[in-house]
Amino acid sequence: MLEFYFSYRGVLKRLRNGALGAEMDRIAGHFFSLGYKQTSAKLYLSRIARFSHFAAAHCGSGPIGEAIVDCYLHSFTTDSPRIAAVSALQHARRVAPERFIASAPSVVDDPDAPLLSFFSDYLSRVRGLEPRSRDGILLGARRFLDWLRHRHPGQDLETVTAEHVLAAVEYRLSLSATSATRTAATSYIRTFLRFLHWAGHHEQDLARVVPAHVGVPGRSRP
Repeated sequence: MLEFYFSYRGVLKRLRNGALGAEMDRIAGHFFSLGYKQTSAKLYLSRIARFSHFAAAHCGSGPIGEAIVDCYLHSFTTDSPRIAAVSALQHARRVAPERFIASAPSVVDDPDAPLLSFFSDYLSRVRGLEPRSRDGILLGARRFLDWLRHRHPGQDLETVTAEHVLAAVEYRLSLSATSATRTAATSYIRTFLRFLHWAGHHEQDLARVVPAHVGVPGRSRP
């Protein structure tokens, strides 16, 4: 499957070496099945291969522990490449979970940070949005998650229903003063829900239940 993205023998040999070398064709197939653009898939595969060689130098062909992952991520001196590496490794974990040693869950200050980081990367790499365009959508996603955690503590994303979505939309519309902000709010929620389905966090595309046209909350419908 790697031949779909790369043609040079030296590159293919390098990709198939390392701690994840035996899984790289499966990972390439994963990106193909998700419909990634070729340039985006190649970028992800290159990032995973870079980590694969780093891991091989520390654990050989054995299981990859969290300490190795953390050491690799800490090698980045700026946030942008570190976040990109996290997103790439999430794909590798999803395709080849047996290659990683599961760690005990840890308490984090922001439980939604990894998901929102992945969402931001999706908006950039898959949707091609610039940072300014992503900011509003990420804020909309954050507000949706905050509403869900406040109104339905412990609710898993996989079990969110259409009723939950409609209630969240109604709440967000009640806080929007103009038609433009109401339209933006529903658009942001719709984009986030499409991402959840695309990323495998929900089996349904709940974006379909978000109203396409919004009015003033509380106004009677004909």
